[in-house]
Amino acid sequence: METDLDLLASSPEDEAGSTFIIPKKEISMVPDMGKWKRSQAYADYMGFILTLNEGVKGKKLTCEYPVSETVEKLLELLDTLDRWINETPPVDQPSRFGNKAYRTWFSKLEQEAEALVSTVIPAERAAAAPEIAVYLKESVGNSTRIDYGTGHEAAFAAFLCCLCKVGALRISDQLAIVFKVFNRYLQVMRKLQRTYRMEPAGSQGVWGLDDFQFLPFIWGSSQLLDHPTLEPRHFIEESVVNEYHQDYMFLDCIKFINEMKTGPFAEHSNQLWNISAVPSWSKVNQGLIRMYKAECLEKFPVIQHFKFGSLLSIQPAKP
Repeated sequence: METDLDLLASSPEDEAGSTFIIPKKEISMVPDMGKWKRSQAYADYMGFILTLNEGVKGKKLTCEYPVSETVEKLLELLDTLDRWINETPPVDQPSRFGNKAYRTWFSKLEQEAEALVSTVIPAERAAAAPEIAVYLKESVGNSTRIDYGTGHEAAFAAFLCCLCKVGALRISDQLAIVFKVFNRYLQVMRKLQRTYRMEPAGSQGVWGLDDFQFLPFIWGSSQLLDHPTLEPRHFIEESVVNEYHQDYMFLDCIKFINEMKTGPFAEHSNQLWNISAVPSWSKVNQGLIRMYKAECLEKFPVIQHFKFGSLLSIQPAKP
């Protein structure tokens, strides 16, 4: 299932006949889930996640890697979203959660998304901007419910996957995709969650892995494969988290949980507590990939919101 990121990019001869389309929902009932699991979109999405999982193996966030112009532009895009949060302070309202100022912030993204995406993709692929922009808009939470969850995170991964498919991102960008772009996205999402007191979307409470994210735990556990001293049992120790969180995404996620939650770790983050008993990072990594498929990608409440276009297609995967 693993795919080279460059293989995702369609070749120029495919292009002549290709038309970009505005992605739309295709999974409206539980029986449609089979169509999703057999789709080209599922194969490409999972291939993308696993390619990056392979790419970050044993690497620190602080290691050396090339940063392309596209990556720089993506970071500027995320800086813009961050700046808009500063320009849109929360409003006074009776309910503590779901601050309505989020809707003001979101409407700015809705208006600007296509223009923002146009700055990132090659000029000859400008026609793809409206299609790709849909995934960016879907990746920051829901403006009606003022919530955020793993489906929104998946939309951001889909956004990055589409950028690979139009050749804006390359195989040489894989470390920068996770360590620079996805990491910056996480920071902006955490700021959104905190500033507007967003609710977790479809949260399983203490039985879920985390209220908001999943992918950084997968890629973060891959970073820790074969680490000489850090074992899964160490991540529940605050001193370890504080010392290593700048190098490892997994530990940075734990740090955020520790800042946001009170009480014993075993109570507020039961699944992660259980994971700390797993003997090796490779078992953690494999288990999380299985869990991600089962708990996110194969759950109708998550996938009913996923949108399909020409780049992430509902058509059956090519054998």
